[in-house]
Amino acid sequence: MADILQIEQVIQILKQDLPTLFEKDISYNIYTQDIYFQDPVNKFKYKFNYRIIFWTLRFHAQLFFSQIAFDLHEVYQSTEDTILAKWTVRGILRVPWQAKIFFNGYSTYKFNSDNLIYEHIDTWDRQPGEILKQFIQKG
Repeated sequence: MADILQIEQVIQILKQDLPTLFEKDISYNIYTQDIYFQDPVNKFKYKFNYRIIFWTLRFHAQLFFSQIAFDLHEVYQSTEDTILAKWTVRGILRVPWQAKIFFNGYSTYKFNSDNLIYEHIDTWDRQPGEILKQFIQKG
């Protein structure tokens, strides 16, 4: 087992990984093998599936968007066993009317005594259906 990571290191890795998650893969050494992930449309367990969701995000970002950004606003330890990351996703769809997508959210990461993240829950500022509606709005 590797040295126990310090929470500051975990926060630094998140600060490094998150802004570029649509372009390149993240570091998986800060997560437990049985990491639980949940957002408004997905819910699953295990690092294998966690890797797949990030691959899928990158794949769809390249496929459907001419521009996409993950703006990371802040990452900090909010309670004894929790890290909070606040962010905005914005992009321009590859459609003739260049529909824009924009939503804010935050990620809640829970970590264990080894300072490994065992739970990642994303909360969005609007319903998935509202976000999808942005795709068809012109201008």
